[in-house]
Amino acid sequence: MAKAKPKAEGQGDEAEGPDGGWGWVLVGALFVSTSLVFGLMRSLGIFFVEFVQYFEESAQAISWISSTGLAAQQFFSPLGAALCNAYDARVVVMVGGCLAGLGLILASQATCLVHLYLTMGAISGLGWALVFTPMVATVMANFTRRRTLALGLGFSSIGLSSFAFNPLFQLLVDVYAWRGALLILGGLSLNIIPCGALIRSRRCLKSPEKIKSESEPHASILQRVSSHLELSLLYERPYITYTLAVTLLNVGYFVPYFHLVAHSRQAGFSEYQAAFVMSAAGASDILGRIVSGWFSDLGHFRLIHLLSMWTTLAGTFIMLLPVSSLSGSYTALMMISLLYGFCSGALTSLVFAVVPMIVGVERVMGALGLLQLIESGAGLLGGPLSGFLKDVTGNYVASFMVAGSFLILGTLTMATLPHYFSCKDPPPPQKSSPDNTDKSLHSEMEQMNSLPSDLSH
Repeated sequence: MAKAKPKAEGQGDEAEGPDGGWGWVLVGALFVSTSLVFGLMRSLGIFFVEFVQYFEESAQAISWISSTGLAAQQFFSPLGAALCNAYDARVVVMVGGCLAGLGLILASQATCLVHLYLTMGAISGLGWALVFTPMVATVMANFTRRRTLALGLGFSSIGLSSFAFNPLFQLLVDVYAWRGALLILGGLSLNIIPCGALIRSRRCLKSPEKIKSESEPHASILQRVSSHLELSLLYERPYITYTLAVTLLNVGYFVPYFHLVAHSRQAGFSEYQAAFVMSAAGASDILGRIVSGWFSDLGHFRLIHLLSMWTTLAGTFIMLLPVSSLSGSYTALMMISLLYGFCSGALTSLVFAVVPMIVGVERVMGALGLLQLIESGAGLLGGPLSGFLKDVTGNYVASFMVAGSFLILGTLTMATLPHYFSCKDPPPPQKSSPDNTDKSLHSEMEQMNSLPSDLSH
């Protein structure tokens, strides 16, 4: 009984973040680290044309480079979450920063596409996985009322870096060629390491299952792995439904960032005009994240409804991107890109802010890891599917049409969530006590063992 009280207090402290203090320092760390993960990932489209020309491969084959990195980042996210639950989030993020930089440095020496798949794809993707999920979960643990705004501010760096990185990367490619540019980006990625050093271990999210497994040395390895990965979430319908919706959304979400530059150049615009289109989308992305975070925290509408609205609008504008450039109007393409950037930024922080409302704050680390693992297949599919449609049709019109339709399909899937059409949020998930759970399971096993053998069979 003496040990139960501090445990409950620790859990309550993690469930109710202080909404300030050191949490804002962690928002700054999230701001920098996400710019060096997704901001960099979004700007890799600058290298797309260079790789096609240098390796003389199809658009589909080159698309696997970015898609492999994105899929690796999502696939290994449960590993990052499990390591944080088992050890220290600070060390995990710092190791991830080392791997992210190492992968890009090694990619600068690639002599074939396989080398790029392994370096920019697997190694950097693994590093990004060890950085992103722990940083997001740590920030969420430090905020309650301002959680969406904090995530919006942290994620706004993705749009800011997209605005700055596209012209910068094009300049680096022009001056140092693609090998020198990747070498510089590898060194830049090492700045993730000091971001991880800012994490305080005591603010790392710990689920009750994790605390229980640590207190019992005799617990089996499978039980510990299951508790750290939060595998019990896979049996909960709301979580599975939401994960499916985000997975469908993820198929088309990154397609413009992979192929909008190439599409703009195919439409007849110059290299820097094409790069500036992505920069403009990145600038409006910043505004979308901040406005969405501020408006969501006002509480006028449910977060799931706002997420559905922004997702539908983003899918619509993706489908309008190739249509706007058919007439050769750079102004029309720029306007649609700005609208797409705003909506895509607005939905991003909401995707993560909805998770604790479905699973509870204590399980958010494992929930984010499993979510990104499941959606990794979609991230791997989106880019190559878009490249395949371009190879078949000769342009990117079908690619963007299909990508936008996946976002709208994700919105329809969200509508099947329990209580989706209610105007108020359902009650938060009940915090399950591991002691009570174990006692109930133990009593059930005793009842089964006490039955006659024929009834047991």
